[in-house]
Amino acid sequence: MPTVQEIRTRAGGPEPITMLTAYDTPTATAVDAAGIDIVLVGDSMGNTVLGYESTLPVTLEEVASATGAVARGVSEALVVADMPFLSFGVDEAESTANAGRMLKEEGAAAVKLESGPHTVELTERLVDLGIPVMAHLGLTPQKVNAVGYGRQGTTDEAAEEIRDLARQHEEAGAFSLVLEHVPANLAAAITADLEIPTIGIGAGADTDGQVLVLADAIGLTEDVPPFAESFGDVRSEMERAVEGYRDAVTAGTFPAEEHSQVAEDLDLED
Repeated sequence: MPTVQEIRTRAGGPEPITMLTAYDTPTATAVDAAGIDIVLVGDSMGNTVLGYESTLPVTLEEVASATGAVARGVSEALVVADMPFLSFGVDEAESTANAGRMLKEEGAAAVKLESGPHTVELTERLVDLGIPVMAHLGLTPQKVNAVGYGRQGTTDEAAEEIRDLARQHEEAGAFSLVLEHVPANLAAAITADLEIPTIGIGAGADTDGQVLVLADAIGLTEDVPPFAESFGDVRSEMERAVEGYRDAVTAGTFPAEEHSQVAEDLDLED
């Protein structure tokens, strides 16, 4: 199992870091068995499994429940809990308690914060208390109402702000940094700046690792973002299996004799 300390040392290393999301025990077990380094219990569950239009409605209780389920299904990967909207950054004591819960009660090894100027001091505080922090800059979906879903860091001023925040979060003690939907040359520059690893999504190939939402990676979603790729077609396979079940029940071929048991000693005569 990679530790937080081991992930930190992989900046600039020969083997990229792999990270995928998961939200339940069966998929976490499959992701872990495939040798993925980090399983992120993302607030992307809002869009992918809970039916919300954004990540904003996702609650602390939903992330906590999913984190526990994922941690119980993983034996090798590092489990990181994604702190949902308004569960951090408002009140320091509440932020600390919420983040600490993910480690103390749910089995995560670290938390991820959608970062900004408001999370620099919080990152330092959490790290001082023994709560490892993965920072997240660029497109931060919890700010969708303020910035939308477009590519971030496309002007000199915006790029320099992201670059400066990356340095500040490294200095505050973050052990890694997710860069989402930023120009590839900006991600490359930030990666060169830092001594902690960067993990990209829609940020080009020059980061220290990559992350995708599991539903996109396995072909479960219908609309895959332009910066992602489906490496399977699970949606079609699920539909095929469900149709097969429906047809078997309708035709009377399921359940068959081998699916049933008869209790020979029962006296069912009226």
